[in-house]
Amino acid sequence: MDNNDILIRLRYALEIKNSEMAEIFKLGGLEVSVPEVVKILIKSSDEEENPDQLKLTNSMLNSFLNGFIIYKRGRQEPKPGQPDVPEPPVKNNANINNILLKKIKIALSLTTEDMIDIFRKAGLYVSKGELGAFLRKEGHRNYKVCLDNFARNFLKGLTIKYRG
Repeated sequence: MDNNDILIRLRYALEIKNSEMAEIFKLGGLEVSVPEVVKILIKSSDEEENPDQLKLTNSMLNSFLNGFIIYKRGRQEPKPGQPDVPEPPVKNNANINNILLKKIKIALSLTTEDMIDIFRKAGLYVSKGELGAFLRKEGHRNYKVCLDNFARNFLKGLTIKYRG
């Protein structure tokens, strides 16, 4: 599952408008116009790439997810005396799904039980321990890479929860 597909599914699940998506990108520190959002949301088939589609990089998706947190929860004021810590860049494609789960959990203020329920709505049983392994920091001994089928089912469960 590529980044464009993730964004398309997330947009559909949460009924986000194109203008809102451009605003969310801006909140995440990335200037994306509404026509560029439309180009990002063009679906491409597996056989051939669509020349009109704008490919979404990991850093662009990360910026969108950061902006989504700010859009849903508001900007967090830095604590006095605390330096601004830059967010580590996305290291590889494998952990983009882990980042997706973490940031959607934060943005929508989901509990672990809420997330397990979302997975169940999509027909996938995930234990608390397994979910905790997905949400851990990369490098932790219990960290587990979230595969595409988990991310896809999570987005499917979000769609069922928010769209009915």
